[in-house]
Amino acid sequence: MKKAIIAMSGGVDSSVAALLTKKMGYECGGVMMRFSACPNDSSEDAREIAKRLSMPFYLFDLSHEFEERVIKKFISEYERGATPNPCVECNRHLKFEELFKRCEPLGYDTLVTGHYARITKDISTGRYMLKKGVFTPKDQSYVLYNMTQTQLSRTLFPMGELTKEEARQIAAENGFINSQKPDSQDICFVPDGDYVSFIKNYTKKEYAHGDFVDTSGKILGRHRGIINYTVGQRRGLGLALPAPLYVKSKNVEENKVVLCPNDELFQKSIVVGDINWIDSDKIPEAFRAAVRIRYNQKETPCSARLIDEGRLLVTFDQPQRAPTVGQAVVFYDADTVLGGGTLVE
Repeated sequence: MKKAIIAMSGGVDSSVAALLTKKMGYECGGVMMRFSACPNDSSEDAREIAKRLSMPFYLFDLSHEFEERVIKKFISEYERGATPNPCVECNRHLKFEELFKRCEPLGYDTLVTGHYARITKDISTGRYMLKKGVFTPKDQSYVLYNMTQTQLSRTLFPMGELTKEEARQIAAENGFINSQKPDSQDICFVPDGDYVSFIKNYTKKEYAHGDFVDTSGKILGRHRGIINYTVGQRRGLGLALPAPLYVKSKNVEENKVVLCPNDELFQKSIVVGDINWIDSDKIPEAFRAAVRIRYNQKETPCSARLIDEGRLLVTFDQPQRAPTVGQAVVFYDADTVLGGGTLVE
């Protein structure tokens, strides 16, 4: 019998994923990753579900790995003026690298998560393909674009065909204590959403105040430290201006935050690096695709071409508002993830 380890969070999705995997005939175990920076009171819920499903339950302390691979990168990216997506890094380095590595010696050859996504195998090419979850409002394929062929071949996403309501119904019918548990929304290590306070508390630094300037360099006022602002932001600037202005960019070297009117936030093209390509062995020289530049955003048509080793110039059919350095950029062909990377300029 094949053995599958279920990455459990204590939430309803991973719990139902465990149940569905057992019904597929796998011998299952449950595992929870503990990150000391993330307040986590869900281990008992996860343990209770594992017990109910007669599965062994493991708790792995990945605090050190989480701090090194996720938190420190998150902070360094903010300090250099980018806006990172730590969930992408956590999936990449911990869930689908570290967890695989730790579960193999226990005899588990398949990893199961509660992500709303799907994996198929292209019979003609033999490649494993990542696809959107059927239930569009919960589709999580965007944060999974870094998965390798090996990882895709050994992963199951049982939730990919379900809606959230169906998941809760299955949980309730099986007496799961977490059937109505709310979804987590924020970055786990910044549950109150105040990432600036988190960074300051972690680094014990004070970030120097500097100038707000317009695109011509005219000084408009003083900012409270560059980490306080993100591209596209209007609220919280603390300026009395005759017309609304938004953060266009951040000049870390000169410690300046550049402001502009809303219409100047729209960009026709971006450069994407650190690319993982799923659709084939090599990134195509040029291609057409739909692209998503934020998690909660619809795809938009684009053209892309390689400009050097491993970097793509992406040109949107219609200019996009406030593309932000550090964010994930994911390419789609209908419901199939072709690959993705990080917005670098």
